[in-house]
Amino acid sequence: MTTPTKPRRVRCPACGGSSEYGEANPWRPFCCERCKNHDFGAWASEHYRVADPAAPGSHADDGAEAPPQH
Repeated sequence: MTTPTKPRRVRCPACGGSSEYGEANPWRPFCCERCKNHDFGAWASEHYRVADPAAPGSHADDGAEAPPQH
């Protein structure tokens, strides 16, 4: 017989409040639906971005060295 473990408490990534990280919290790791939706909205509006080192205008993949900056 296994002993049920106590759900872990984590910091909500949106508001910084305490959040239960377990099956009882459908919004985990967020503390509530509002925080989850706020974070989703930030992603949808491109507030969070991942840099593309091979973006047009960069010299990352053309084999040439970038000219020195003065």
